[in-house]
Amino acid sequence: MINAPDFFTAIDRLPESVYVMHEKNEFRLPQHAHHKGQLIYIEGGVAYIHLVNKTLIIPARHYVWIPKGMLHFIEMHKSVVIISLYFYADDDDDHPFFNKGGIYPINTLLMQMLSYSVKWEGDVLPGDKTFPFLAAIKNILPEISRKALPIALPTTENERMQPVISYISSHLFEPLTLATLSKDTGFSERTLTRLFQATMKISFLQYFKLLRMVKAIEMMLQTDKSMSEIAYTLGYNNVSAFSNIFYQLTRTRPSEFAKQLQM
Repeated sequence: MINAPDFFTAIDRLPESVYVMHEKNEFRLPQHAHHKGQLIYIEGGVAYIHLVNKTLIIPARHYVWIPKGMLHFIEMHKSVVIISLYFYADDDDDHPFFNKGGIYPINTLLMQMLSYSVKWEGDVLPGDKTFPFLAAIKNILPEISRKALPIALPTTENERMQPVISYISSHLFEPLTLATLSKDTGFSERTLTRLFQATMKISFLQYFKLLRMVKAIEMMLQTDKSMSEIAYTLGYNNVSAFSNIFYQLTRTRPSEFAKQLQM
C-alpha cells in the first residue's frame, strides 16, 4: 500500500522528471496537491476525484487531467488498476489545456501508450532513453482532448447541508421533491433553495438530476442492467425521459455512452 508522506515527497522531489506510478490496490489518499500535473487512467471499476467544490466520476475509457497545485483526493470502491503519470510543469503555460482540470475520453493511441508505460516506475528524467516517449504522451493531450465529460457533482463542507445531501443520496430512487425534502429534513423550502444556491451554485432539482446521472454511469459500469432497467431503477417513468436528461447533461445519448464504455 502507498505510504502517503513518502509518496507525496517522491512525486515532487525532481521537478524536471515524469513520475510514473501504477497501483493495484484500493486506496484513498488524503487531500493533497502536487507541483506537477497529473494524468490518471483507471482500468476498470469506478473512481472519484474529489476537488474542493465538486466531485468528478471517472468512467471506463476516460482519463482525468489534474493541473499542478489543484487540491484533490482519489476514492475508489473496488480493487482496480490505476495508472498515474506526474509531469514536469515548466511548459504548462504553453497550452491552456494544462491549467484546467477535466475528464476526457481516451483513444486507442493514448491507451496503448499508457499500457506501455507500465514498464517503468518512479522518476524518469530528461536524458533517460524512455523520457521522450513519456514526454510525447503529455504533448499529444491538448490535441486529442477536445471534449471534456461535463458531469461534475458539486460538493460542500457546509454543516447544515450534510444531512440534506445524505437524505438525497439515500432516497435517490424515489420521486423526491423539494416539498418532501423540506418536510423530512426540517428546513423550509425557501431555506433549502437558498442553501443550494449559496453552497453549490445550483438548484435542488439540478443537483438531484446530476446525482441520478452519476448513479446511472455507475450502473452502466458495474451492472448488467439494460438502459430501461437503469431508467426505471432511478425512478423515471420511461426511457425517453431518462435519455433526454442524460443527453442534456452529457451531450450524448445513454445508449451511445454505454457503447463507448464497452469499446
